[in-house]
Amino acid sequence: MTVKSVHHINAKYVLIVLTDSEPLPDMMPGQFVEVRVDGDPDTFLRRPISINDVDRENNELHLLVAMVGSGTRHLGQLTEGAMLNVMYPLGNGFTLPTQSPQTGSLTRHLLVGGGVGVAPLLFFGRRIKEMGGEPTFLLGARSASDLLLLSRFEEMGRVFVTTEDGSKGEKGFVTNHSILGKETFDLISTCGPAPMMKAVAAYAEKAGVPCEVSLENKMACGLGACLCCVEKTTDKGNICICTEGPVINSKRIWQN
Repeated sequence: MTVKSVHHINAKYVLIVLTDSEPLPDMMPGQFVEVRVDGDPDTFLRRPISINDVDRENNELHLLVAMVGSGTRHLGQLTEGAMLNVMYPLGNGFTLPTQSPQTGSLTRHLLVGGGVGVAPLLFFGRRIKEMGGEPTFLLGARSASDLLLLSRFEEMGRVFVTTEDGSKGEKGFVTNHSILGKETFDLISTCGPAPMMKAVAAYAEKAGVPCEVSLENKMACGLGACLCCVEKTTDKGNICICTEGPVINSKRIWQN
């Protein structure tokens, strides 16, 4: 794919926009890509990156990358016109809204993200909006400066925010936000640090709401061959998250 643009959000995060001469294939929110990092002698394996957004009109694929290692820092140095070898789309995505036969309205989805884990939720929110629904986002970060693409999320639906230092939104963790005590939802989908997702899953179970988590295991091949991403489940033994995930019902991973 061709690098169309590279936007440095801050010192740690970069938004890479890719395009192709052919129309992009169908993709589901929650799926990911495997990127080959060329020109970096310290990176031998592909890097899994969530699909952040898809712009069909402009034939664009957006990747939100946290530059935390040699490989991802190398990706952050890409420039317009560079070529990037990408395998996609991989994995299983989030459950989309369905229409209630009683009311005719779509199921209400709460999308909870933290850190770079917010990445797949933007595309998910876009898809919900295109279906005629209104997603509700609950986004958490350490401080206001760590909140990513906030204005883009606000274009898709309602946005509620928590920061650990109270610099924006409500102070505390996402599971402490007052919206959880005021409204009910039909499904909760979350992506971010494992402790955050476990806390969200525990809240969902207590509230009697199904919860999907998007796991961020290391994935070298993305095809279930290398066994890097194996995870123990409560119902099926070990599974490869790259092929049976990365989105999976929280009860299959954690029993609260």
